[in-house]
Amino acid sequence: MHQTNKPTIGITCGDLNGIGIELIIKVFSDNRILEQCTPVIFASNKVINFYRKTLPEFNFNWQNIRDLSRLNAKQVNIYNCWEEDVVITPGQLTETGGKYAVKSLLAAAHSLKQNEIDGLVTAPIHKKNVQSPEFNYAGHTPFFKNFFGASEVVMLLFANQFRVALVTEHVPVNEVTANISKEIILRKLNILNESLKKDFGIDKPKIAVLGLNPHAGDEGLIGKEEETFIKPAIKEAKQNNLIITGPFSADGFFARQFHKRFDAVLAMYHDQGLIPFKALASGEGVNYTAGLPVVRTSPDHGTAFDIAGKGKADESSFHTAIFECIDIINNRKQFEDNHKNPLKKITSIILANQEDERIEEN
Repeated sequence: MHQTNKPTIGITCGDLNGIGIELIIKVFSDNRILEQCTPVIFASNKVINFYRKTLPEFNFNWQNIRDLSRLNAKQVNIYNCWEEDVVITPGQLTETGGKYAVKSLLAAAHSLKQNEIDGLVTAPIHKKNVQSPEFNYAGHTPFFKNFFGASEVVMLLFANQFRVALVTEHVPVNEVTANISKEIILRKLNILNESLKKDFGIDKPKIAVLGLNPHAGDEGLIGKEEETFIKPAIKEAKQNNLIITGPFSADGFFARQFHKRFDAVLAMYHDQGLIPFKALASGEGVNYTAGLPVVRTSPDHGTAFDIAGKGKADESSFHTAIFECIDIINNRKQFEDNHKNPLKKITSIILANQEDERIEEN
């Protein structure tokens, strides 16, 4: 890890024909972000130049590097993962777009594993055109789980204090039940609980668990999954001193704004959690892989081929993903420091309580 207060953040380019590089140019054309981190873009000069010409109003400057030990902390660094010319066709799903997205991702992941960068933000890839013998994954999350040898990870989307985690990720709806068990839910809850403490600085996380079926099964009348493995998992988690509540009926839970009472919500499947999240998070959501030994975030949207190359992409989620990556790195460092020095943690809690009292008085 780098010893300065300013972390080195790697950025993948995503699908060459998507909006990833446009987002990179828009975000890093504002030099103020260089006060917070040293960015390393894993791509190529030629690809960056192609998109820079389509965005003349943005003043984007960089330096080329071939050696990650020679970073310029005051500038955007482009690490060339390839030298050859590549055909770019914005908005098109092509084999080339996926092939070079994987080149960028693999180079960045190796650098992250070698501690050459402190965290990674991934631009969107398309699950169809990245498939190859070297990348046989349904998305970023299972790739990182395997690459870093994690026994389990959790896909967690968040916007400010609103956090939604998933038990199953990119799984067909008719296979969801087969991918859920009491043991899996428990593992996900433990990782989520630990991440909320370590990565988000929450001492005693409160987690809500959603049911799988309508009305959370209505005591077994609408499906048996709540009775057979969701409730037993919640019961065991409570016995292990986790603060867990549920299972809740998903529709009523979000309609009544219950998510505001909890530090995170564990949904059983993709759309159950992400439809309400994306509807309520207003465009600035971040995708985080909890349970890894490293920090990886991404924006909560896809390649957006329909607007690629048109200068229309909204960079707010990408911008937030970068700052959240920095925050999580700092939170982890604080967590480790507190565990090495318990007195320091007690002092920080006292100071935080005094600050809360001061705000209430005013």
